[in-house]
Amino acid sequence: MGRLCLTRLDLSHFRSWRRGAIAADGRPVALWGPNGAGKTNVLEAVSMFSPGRGLRRAAAEEMVRRPEAIGWKLSGVLRSLHQVHEIEMQVEPGQGRSLRIDDKAAAQLALGRIARVLWLVPSMDRLWIEAAEGRRRFLDRMVLSFFPTHADASLAYDKAMRERNRLLKDMVRDAHWYAALERQMAEAGEEITSNRLRALHLVAEATEEAETAFPAPELALSHPEGEMAQSAADLLTGYQESRRRDMAAGRTLLGPHRVDMEAFWAVKGIPARDASTGEQKALLVSLILANARGLARDFGAPPILLLDEVAAHLDADRRAALYDEICALGAQAWMTGTGPELFEGLGDRAQYLEVTEEAGSSHAEERSAP
Repeated sequence: MGRLCLTRLDLSHFRSWRRGAIAADGRPVALWGPNGAGKTNVLEAVSMFSPGRGLRRAAAEEMVRRPEAIGWKLSGVLRSLHQVHEIEMQVEPGQGRSLRIDDKAAAQLALGRIARVLWLVPSMDRLWIEAAEGRRRFLDRMVLSFFPTHADASLAYDKAMRERNRLLKDMVRDAHWYAALERQMAEAGEEITSNRLRALHLVAEATEEAETAFPAPELALSHPEGEMAQSAADLLTGYQESRRRDMAAGRTLLGPHRVDMEAFWAVKGIPARDASTGEQKALLVSLILANARGLARDFGAPPILLLDEVAAHLDADRRAALYDEICALGAQAWMTGTGPELFEGLGDRAQYLEVTEEAGSSHAEERSAP
């Protein structure tokens, strides 16, 4: 199996980092230090090496270091399967993010062809009990990790739906105005649903084939309208028949934009939302690991994992089990914690960096194993 890892990360005026350079060798990277030192900012920087807005879903200008506000730049060396890529991205004041791969201008989608990055951050701990939107966003990140073109289908669907919703709010009743938009939504919606179901199947296979210390959730898709339309023909019929009702609501009530991802813990016979806080965290870790195992087989290398404050709600045994599974998978995991003792179970299988803030800027120093 190939490898996927960052062997160098350079940060310039990114969040709390005025300047930073981190050399890595492919092993897991444990970053520890006090809250506010800039550990999560490193993980966010690594997340930018995948398509999208990163683990905080922040706009490019929000990542600019203050008070300078001169823009930011990230560069890195990515080892992907049997190739090595030099990646550089930057934001100038008042401009969007630009990307260069191997010194050639590239679109964001190009990152999805050479890298796979998964993350688990504290805000996701409420995944099973929050509104469906958060689970849908999590689902689509998982789908995107397997099928990078999923982003194109989602953009096409959202664009057409926004236009349809505008017509609905304006009380436009002429069917001709809706025909092309609904056809676009139906075609893109079929692709979105197909990608989601295929991704859930890959994750389920990876879950069944693995021996893990974490409880495995069973995943399924549901729709508040009951039966979930999957084919373009069924979606198109649904949009046509629901125009009057949608017009009363002022928005589209049918389609993949309203799908929810449900998780069930079969061993205990309960939905994930009814599990304890610790159990919900363990189910979430299990899902991330299953996604990673599925990608290792599908992509040819395990993804880069970003685990922010991963020790929260995990006891020492489960923490050690997590480290063992990461190392057995061969994944480069970037992990944060407040103290080195949280990573004792890793021993010499990882690199250790102490992150501090000095003179208004974050710094990282390599340390020996705890």
